[in-house]
Amino acid sequence: MGDQQCCVVVLISGNGNNLQALIDASSHSGYTISHVISNNPSAFGLERAKRCEISSSVLNHRDFGTRGDFDRALQRAIDNQSPDLVALAGFMRILGPEIVKNFSGRMLNIHPSLLPKYPGINTHQRALDSGDHEHGATVHFVTEELDGGPLIAQGRIPINANETAQELSARVLIKEQQLYPTVVSWFASGRLYLQNDQAVMDGAKLPREGLQIIS
Repeated sequence: MGDQQCCVVVLISGNGNNLQALIDASSHSGYTISHVISNNPSAFGLERAKRCEISSSVLNHRDFGTRGDFDRALQRAIDNQSPDLVALAGFMRILGPEIVKNFSGRMLNIHPSLLPKYPGINTHQRALDSGDHEHGATVHFVTEELDGGPLIAQGRIPINANETAQELSARVLIKEQQLYPTVVSWFASGRLYLQNDQAVMDGAKLPREGLQIIS
């Protein structure tokens, strides 16, 4: 993006841990968090934005008659900020095809599993129940398929013996907080982009599983 800061709108639904990680890294990563939108009026992430003097707004999905009505209102709210990038950070709403298409190539999500394994919810317990030896988080471009867009990067961690889902979740969250700001900085610098439905980094197509970061 040259000398111009990449303007990012972040969508949240809850605590805002990944929002905080994005905020903390923004001063040295070539992007600015310009606005935060939550579908949950009690989301603690809104307080995080307030403490950092970042503007925010609430679009409670319960106030809309249909998913389409909510999506259209959300798209207007995002468009009002004219962002370069929309970052989903624990946003617990499935977006419809129209809004996803509108922000194609400009919308990222972080998911707490090694996609394509375990799209959706309860990912940590599902990894444990399957007897997996490793787990982690994935950043991907958002498409119409739930958690199915082109993968950009995965942070992997080993699963410890007798680990609970809560313990595993806490360790994966640390990886998420490292991974997401890094990927957003790649986008902000122009190194990362979507081309022909494929993630491209430094002019080269990324492998199907994305870049692998193991710890």
